Amino acid sequence: MGKRDPRVDAYIASAAEFARPILEHLRELVHRGCPEVAETIKWGAPHFEHKGMLAGMAAFKAHATFGFWKGSLVLTSETEHDAMGQFGRLRSRADLPPDDEILGWVRVAARLNESGIRLPTPRKHAREPIPMPAELATALARPKHARARATFESLSPSHRREYLEWIAEAKTEATRAKRIATTLEWLAEGKTHSWKYQPGRPTTEAGAAPRAKPATRRKPTRNPVRRSGR
Repeated sequence: MGKRDPRVDAYIASAAEFARPILEHLRELVHRGCPEVAETIKWGAPHFEHKGMLAGMAAFKAHATFGFWKGSLVLTSETEHDAMGQFGRLRSRADLPPDDEILGWVRVAARLNESGIRLPTPRKHAREPIPMPAELATALARPKHARARATFESLSPSHRREYLEWIAEAKTEATRAKRIATTLEWLAEGKTHSWKYQPGRPTTEAGAAPRAKPATRRKPTRNPVRRSGR
């Protein structure tokens, strides 16, 4: 048998009047669809667990929500909503799909958890390439910058991007020219752009170690209280 949590009873009792019948009904449907389900409170709202997270619901001032943890695998794209959860903003029981459909989705969600099926890892969107500045390309093509060119060509794409982003972020032509010159200098020394952040290598933007401030001699303080008799 499933496990009911008294905190869920308290949550529903404290919800807005319109939300109580919605939450109560959804709670009963989840227990009917998955008799072994266990209730809990996560992130301040009721959730249902069965061999992992199954579903969750919440009540707000003007609407309630309900959603399956693996909604993209439980529901088809035709039944999903763009609003919160997979059923949009619920203001009454009439906003819910038919009971038999919800029960079917609960059973599907339970089987997914029992089978150990996980949500697919979202793919990272490839970042748009940063074009090579014409000034840098021209400089790297010169024979005197052969070592810088060899270093740049041997860098990984992420390290190349660091240099190109740094140059592209310059707000003035003077700063841009200075960064290109520094880039050529560092590349000739076989350095990546992030070398200056390595421990034990404090540097300025130009790559030179910051000069230590000369020690200042403290002036002796005078005692404002004069001794008697002077």
